[in-house]
Amino acid sequence: MSKSIVILGIESSCDDTSAAVLKDGKILANIVASQSIHKLYGGVVPELASRAHQQNIIPVVDQAIKQAGISKNDINAIAFTRGPGLMGSLLVGTSFSKAFALGLNIPLIEVNHMQGHILAHFIDDEGKTKPPFPFLCLTVSGGHTQIVLVKDFFNMTILGETIDDAAGEAFDKAAKIMGLPYPGGPLIDKYAKEGNPKAFKFSKPQVPELNFSFSGLKTGFMNFITNETARNNNFVEENRNDICASIQSTIIDILLSKLKTAALQTDIKHIAIAGGVSANSGLRNELNKLERELDWNVFIPRFEYCTDNAAMIAITGYYKFLKNDFSNQAATPTAKYDLNSKTE
Repeated sequence: MSKSIVILGIESSCDDTSAAVLKDGKILANIVASQSIHKLYGGVVPELASRAHQQNIIPVVDQAIKQAGISKNDINAIAFTRGPGLMGSLLVGTSFSKAFALGLNIPLIEVNHMQGHILAHFIDDEGKTKPPFPFLCLTVSGGHTQIVLVKDFFNMTILGETIDDAAGEAFDKAAKIMGLPYPGGPLIDKYAKEGNPKAFKFSKPQVPELNFSFSGLKTGFMNFITNETARNNNFVEENRNDICASIQSTIIDILLSKLKTAALQTDIKHIAIAGGVSANSGLRNELNKLERELDWNVFIPRFEYCTDNAAMIAITGYYKFLKNDFSNQAATPTAKYDLNSKTE
């Protein structure tokens, strides 16, 4: 009988410190420590994020190992996020992973954060079906918006991506303009459930091919709120649910319009979503409608695997381990890390 493969995953690309233990494709522990300090500033402050990672990483890893019921000597390899992300945050996770691997004399596996989001679909999860290859994945987060053609675990092509801001950033910026606390995306989702998505109309950018743009929408939204508030000081408070429903509906329409085009062009009906914004209930609901209308097979990850987490890093590390794709002690973090980059 073959020996089990145990992977420790480390994720520290932004403001969540996470460690996960995976055994033969199954998650035994997935611990995430979020940083509340950024709420005071209305967004992530990179220097404060890296300091918080330094405080959190050892307790988080310790808790993950204990919850998994394993010893550190059972770990076969350490998978870590090399990028993309905030340089200071990545440096903490990379340095810890290299030191821990060196101490245990086990291999290191570097992981692309965006690849991790996509491969979260392949975690062995009871009741969840894994997407068959090839499939399209709409990867939407605070820093990225991409449509990816996934031909294999490590054969992915970006068909379209944002030329400026990401959809998640647009959600958070809209929330900030409305005076909602950070992170604002989940609050927009919450208030949108009680609002009318057709109450207010916002212009949608005309971007060629399968690319996205959200900078114009953000500017248009800011001007709208400024003008309406000048006429009525209580405009946002009196219309909060409708404003949230309308801006959310606009962002989702932009995303799904491009996704429908990509599905037609590639003749692929297996459609997945990934990334923090894939936790948005409006996006999930609209995708489920399209599944029925267009005869798609839609794959939506569990909520805990949507936002930044180490389980997705561990599962990517697991598949890299199977093909002996290891990194080494010379590995350095990179703020920009193309999805198609090979391990150096």
